[in-house]
Amino acid sequence: MSTQEIEETPKTEFHFIKEVDCKQGAVRSVRFSVDGSYCLTCGSDRKLKLWNPYRSVLLKTYGGHGDEVMDASPSCDSSQLISCGSDKSVILWDVATGSPVRRLRGHAGPVTTVRFNEESSMAVSGSRDNAVMCWDIRSKSFEPTQVLKEAKDSISSVRVSDHEILSGSFDGRIRRYDIRVGEVLTDYIGDAVTCASFTRDGQCIVVSCADGVIRLMDKDSGELLGEFTGHSADNLCLESSIDCQDVYIISCSGDGKLWVWELATQKVFAKLTGLDPSKHPTVSLSVHPQRNCILATSGTKLLMWDTVNCSID
Repeated sequence: MSTQEIEETPKTEFHFIKEVDCKQGAVRSVRFSVDGSYCLTCGSDRKLKLWNPYRSVLLKTYGGHGDEVMDASPSCDSSQLISCGSDKSVILWDVATGSPVRRLRGHAGPVTTVRFNEESSMAVSGSRDNAVMCWDIRSKSFEPTQVLKEAKDSISSVRVSDHEILSGSFDGRIRRYDIRVGEVLTDYIGDAVTCASFTRDGQCIVVSCADGVIRLMDKDSGELLGEFTGHSADNLCLESSIDCQDVYIISCSGDGKLWVWELATQKVFAKLTGLDPSKHPTVSLSVHPQRNCILATSGTKLLMWDTVNCSID
């Protein structure tokens, strides 16, 4: 991806579409399904909810966690979900029946983040116990297949590509575990990492830190390619991402807005808000896999922006 290609990309205009009161306490995270047709919200009321966000329709509620649900990930065929919570557990769910398939209890602390791999054959979880654990979903085992203990503080995020696991930690480091060769590569960022994710082309890593700076890093060399600032971090564990075309950096913020920067120029492109100014921070976001439709959470609400100025009710 060259700078020239980025600059020649037509500008996007984001429109606020709707907000939905999820009625599950504070919404800790939101995740689009692999095909973007539905989404999951994780609540402080111990519930996980499945939505058609375009029609604001609640499809199913999943109850089984003993404390706040912190994160979730849908499988590639939409038949299963994996979720994690402050009750130290990871739960595999059957989407259709709403029943837990397996409850995995390897972590010694609250589990903050979880992801399926691309084939949904493995789940990867991260916890405040400083460990990343890998779980074989196809086996009957209740034990993790691998425990990664290099972090010296809580794990804030995990991402999984076809051959790598990327973790961010409050110890100020991001770690890439190459599954093919069995090695770990560590980059010291300098402040607590609240979110780390791959760009769509897999060449770079977007890293959010507690110091209010989002850094764009070259994945292979570790070179700092850009810094994005202006949003309010407020010592919150805020998520960031990139749009579906690798053109914009997007971040949650303590001021209740969603901040958008141009990747090429590092300039603020937009500050997305709902109909009313929010007194709650935006903490989690998810970008549609095929187009620039964005979901974010703020307090009890789910907010949606799209590049199409219409609402489907």
